[in-house]
Amino acid sequence: MQKMKETLISRLEALPGSIGFYLKNLATGDEITFHAGEDFESASVIKLPIYAAVQKLASEGNVSWDEKLLCREEDKRPSCGALQFFTGEVEVDLRTLCALMITISDNTATNLLIRRFGISFLNAQFRELGFRKTRIERFLFDAEASSRGLENRFCPSEVGLLLEQIANGTFLSPQVSDEMLTLLKKQQIKHKLQGYLPCGTAVAHKTGEDAGITNDVGIVFAPQPFVVCFASNRTDVPAAERFLRQASLDLFRVCGGAE
Repeated sequence: MQKMKETLISRLEALPGSIGFYLKNLATGDEITFHAGEDFESASVIKLPIYAAVQKLASEGNVSWDEKLLCREEDKRPSCGALQFFTGEVEVDLRTLCALMITISDNTATNLLIRRFGISFLNAQFRELGFRKTRIERFLFDAEASSRGLENRFCPSEVGLLLEQIANGTFLSPQVSDEMLTLLKKQQIKHKLQGYLPCGTAVAHKTGEDAGITNDVGIVFAPQPFVVCFASNRTDVPAAERFLRQASLDLFRVCGGAE
């Protein structure tokens, strides 16, 4: 692992922009970090902590998964997701909104959840979950807030701990952890961590991308499973994604995987 660490750090240092990396082998406990304790613009990675917060509220009995939220025409946001394509208004329950937010990164579903609970309230839930730097500062596609410098942020090591808890069945309860793991495995954006992995390799993850940003955080189920959280801001996106695909494959091999 020491040789792998030296190789990864050298390659991370060569990437342009602001880069963060967190790795933990869940079988051995070995870690490799690179600015992992800093916070980065999250893009859609913020959707994973939001999902965790909703799971917390539901497990505490403070919200029902059957609660429905109204999606109006003015709520619909572009790019990722399905709700933008529905005609007219539609009511959607919280479980479905979370599923859309995670698996196809639905921006409209995410904003509906943020509106339902509120930014300050969700950040308070984040703190209860142990996040100190991961936070929400604005709705998605809020150009005015973005122009004022407000950006959603995540810390690779914080999200890495959340993923480790999910993998180990210790996030809230074994049942909640298993439910979250199942949904994260259904992620449909697969060109980053999974890009070079052998066909059929299970990965439970959440991506994020925007102009000059490409992130991916997840659990790779090699014979020795590992958590990897990658953040890149103001970067060369194709170069950063090539690095992540190759790093994921190299780590898969080191952790006992065979192509």
